[in-house]
Amino acid sequence: MPELPAVDGVLSSADVLETARSIAGVQERSGAIPWFPGGHVDPWDHVESAMALSAAGLLVEAERAYDWLRETQRADGSWPLQVRAGVVEDAAADTNFCAYPAVGVWHHVMVTGDAGFAERMWPVVRRAIDFVLGLQRDRGEIDWALGTGGEVGGEALLAGSSSIHHSLVCALALADHLGCPQPDWEVSLGGLGHALRHHPEAFAEKDRYAMDWYYPILGGPLRDDTGRDRIMRRWRDFFVDGLGVRCVDDNPWVTGAETCELVLSLDLLGWRTRALEVFASMQHLREQDGSYWTGLVYTDGKHWPVEHTTWTGAAVILAADALSGATPGSGIFRVAGPRVALPADGACGCRSPLPELVHE
Repeated sequence: MPELPAVDGVLSSADVLETARSIAGVQERSGAIPWFPGGHVDPWDHVESAMALSAAGLLVEAERAYDWLRETQRADGSWPLQVRAGVVEDAAADTNFCAYPAVGVWHHVMVTGDAGFAERMWPVVRRAIDFVLGLQRDRGEIDWALGTGGEVGGEALLAGSSSIHHSLVCALALADHLGCPQPDWEVSLGGLGHALRHHPEAFAEKDRYAMDWYYPILGGPLRDDTGRDRIMRRWRDFFVDGLGVRCVDDNPWVTGAETCELVLSLDLLGWRTRALEVFASMQHLREQDGSYWTGLVYTDGKHWPVEHTTWTGAAVILAADALSGATPGSGIFRVAGPRVALPADGACGCRSPLPELVHE
């Protein structure tokens, strides 16, 4: 059996496999992976769970999840925002959600080296990315959603656009792997990276959310001293010693997925010791069957919401893989982006230099 992720003194490979099996146990016959039994499915969290299955060696279950994406993608390249038991509950399309399958597909190719899978999923990724970039503004940011009547969401989100940045990098890696260059995507990636790095005014103000704090690092644009300064400036606002990351800075509620995403961000900044400490801090959310509570209200010691979410367990597995380097997909958040040749002033007309898009 291939090596499984493990973090010494924190999580064994057997623990990781147990968590992956808890995710697979929620998977529906269609291949969809809801948040919890009877819960809804969204494309982003579905993909996160599929990635965890790949990392843990449950490849059949992972490929069933990707088959579900292939079978449910709409003609315009999008997926519904929310589906429950095969019934669409919200037909709007979230651009971040629709971009993220590119990350999962490239991750599965990294893990397996499966050329047939890459070729099968390429049309899915191509249509999805083209849909997402259809909502990119001239300055580079991307509107967060397209409504059921064709109305645009009206604002760009910092965390969502940062995640789309990573999705574009992975989509371009897949395109290069298949010999299908996409120069227009490269230009779009350059514009998005520029907006994320130099135009905070382009994004809706969501400073109370932890995701807006670390996602510019996790998604790629700020993996330098600017990113380190960003993390340290608000460390005390979001991190609770021994418990994890507060989802929002004004509530006493720590959440496992946000904590693991911070772990990934810290690792990308070169702060491995701190990343390990943060990873250990959230293990109080683990249950005996390997699943994870979503979060804890630490002022009264109660878990909330009262579900073990698949995507929380998935975030744990992906963080463990990044820290251990166990699988060929452990570097999914370090995938190298292209060098983009754009005018020095940027497409928006400002004179801020464009970001360096080549990651580690």
